[in-house]
Amino acid sequence: MEKIMGTENNNKPLKTPDQAFDLWLKRGLHQLFDDVANEPIPEELLKLIEEDRKD
Repeated sequence: MEKIMGTENNNKPLKTPDQAFDLWLKRGLHQLFDDVANEPIPEELLKLIEEDRKD
């Protein structure tokens, strides 16, 4: 089988170093912040937001 330059065996484009870094960064940020982002918003903060919307 011929290998086409710039692709892997499954015809997907090879990852560039920038894409690899972006993937690493995205995964690292998810590991660090997913738990915090998934916490419920405190009622007091929700009330402040609602009050600000009314103004």
